[in-house]
Amino acid sequence: MTMNKQPIHINDRQYQWPKKPLVVICMDGSEPAYIEQAINANVMPFTEKMFKTGANLRAKCVVPSFTNPNNLSIVTGAPPSIHGICGNYYYDKKNDQEVLMNDPALMRADTIFKAFQNAGATIAIITAKDKLRKQLGHGLTYGTGTAVCFSSEKADQTNLAEHGIDHADQLLNRPIPSVYSADLSEYIFAAGVELLKSMQPDVMYLSTTDYVQHKHAPGTTEANAFYTMMDSYFEQLHNLGADLAMTADHGMNAKHLPNGEPDALYLADVLDKKFGPSSTRVICPITDPYVVHHGALGSFVTVYVTDASSINNIITYIKSLDGIDQVYTNDEGCKEFQLLNQRMGDIIVVSEKNKVIGTRRSDHDLSGLKEPLRSHGGISEQTVPLMFSRPVKDEFTSKQLRNFDIFDIALNHTN
Repeated sequence: MTMNKQPIHINDRQYQWPKKPLVVICMDGSEPAYIEQAINANVMPFTEKMFKTGANLRAKCVVPSFTNPNNLSIVTGAPPSIHGICGNYYYDKKNDQEVLMNDPALMRADTIFKAFQNAGATIAIITAKDKLRKQLGHGLTYGTGTAVCFSSEKADQTNLAEHGIDHADQLLNRPIPSVYSADLSEYIFAAGVELLKSMQPDVMYLSTTDYVQHKHAPGTTEANAFYTMMDSYFEQLHNLGADLAMTADHGMNAKHLPNGEPDALYLADVLDKKFGPSSTRVICPITDPYVVHHGALGSFVTVYVTDASSINNIITYIKSLDGIDQVYTNDEGCKEFQLLNQRMGDIIVVSEKNKVIGTRRSDHDLSGLKEPLRSHGGISEQTVPLMFSRPVKDEFTSKQLRNFDIFDIALNHTN
């Protein structure tokens, strides 16, 4: 493949070629307090040192503050109104079908990775869960030695044609971890180190899972141990010659009552009682195949209304309910959060910081919640870290940044 080190143009942005291998890391669920408290506990020594010569900024993530829309924004450099992935889950009204948003066919924009590979760059992508793998790697050409994309969840099922690597599990002498474990994220970093050594990709993307953050608050022993692990791999990647850029897809907050029960508003139950059981359909976009640690309870839902003339009455009623932060019409909410109108309901509802919203109580299996609920999805989980191993140009330290500015800053605006 011909190497073209001219600037890359994609989705109305321009990116310079990386000066050295660039590793971009999405730390799933990393409320900034996790890093702050780990540094205060002296268990992230490399990261603390990195901040003295690099940059420790804050940014806003995409709302709904869920995994899929934010990862896709990060890797396209664009909001969901451009790439089309507005949640983990949506309702296809035309076909009367509730759909997981993990199919690349639902994407409306190409990734930065595809643009760089087309220009001759080598790309490596490792994610925790396979739900993201196909979208992150969409459009890449495999089998040429220039692109690798797999999940730690299914590293033992890879092949050259679909993932760019046969038997990715052979990179490491360790078993495939449980999808519900901190080890799933560590596997990503360990494999990333081995790929950086052997493949020396121009651009690497590592995306972790928020299993730990759903269970443990910042500063706890378990959380600090997890961030200590990440810190050690940040150092290894850096020592191998990579520039580092880190952000998160969303923050995380406690969403439970003093007795440990989820502080949940089951909105479909409430609307059924008030307006009738066929008047609305409530969709929880946090829903994905891995709901054990959050029970499909998040702080952002959409409501589809059978009778359009009742939308304003329903909005007024929802606003009156305890724990509701914001209620929008489709047009208002999609404009506010840069979402795609066709993949949102007639009404968009966001709860307060410590509240979650569900559909019907009977729809949510909470048997897997072993600790008091911690979750995300709302405006209150929008602030995320934005960290770089290189210093960032002064004009960017005071701007309102987005997590999906990370490639732009790393490639165009560091010193």
